[in-house]
Amino acid sequence: MTSFTLTDVQRALTLEPFDILSAWQAMAPIDRPLQKPPEAKNTTRPAGVLVLLYPGTDGLTFALTRRTDEVATHKGQVSLPGGALELGESPEFAALREACEEIGICDPVTVIGKLTPLYVHVSDFEIHPFVGYLSNRPSFIPQPDEVAEVIEMTLDQLANDAIKASELWTLQGTPMNVPFYQLGKRIVWGATAIILSEFEGRLKAVRQSA
Repeated sequence: MTSFTLTDVQRALTLEPFDILSAWQAMAPIDRPLQKPPEAKNTTRPAGVLVLLYPGTDGLTFALTRRTDEVATHKGQVSLPGGALELGESPEFAALREACEEIGICDPVTVIGKLTPLYVHVSDFEIHPFVGYLSNRPSFIPQPDEVAEVIEMTLDQLANDAIKASELWTLQGTPMNVPFYQLGKRIVWGATAIILSEFEGRLKAVRQSA
């Protein structure tokens, strides 16, 4: 089977109709709400994250980061580059700024589309995921206080069901089934896995329609 192309990605990001909620639920912990309830107060904080694509030896690749044990939250977790908006920023600008600050990707990135904003009830964030592209593999410069390592994942890996698993975890005192992507010794779960699950679903839908 051929690897995904940039054209596949562009088609995937504009694919309609698409069952976003089912794609999210495929990699979401059981009983974890994915949309902000109407009665919730308007305190939600916006954030932007970046799926940065570039050519790799095994096809289109993107970067994930493993957070250090010194950061305030989500210690040691694998995530996409990104973070909360600063005053006056758009979610897209915040995603690009954070990619520069966290992993040294400060060259102009071509933003080719976006995925669906995801509400994270634990932190009351609404995450806006953007998909960008660089024509060459970048040289990563991790910010040592925030990023323990950069992890590369190909789109073919993302679409490979063999790297998916689930386990029963206890989160905030509640047992729940948690699905995740397994990348060697690293696991990708939570909001990052849910965002990637939409991307994965869209890519598979494009391949099936080809």
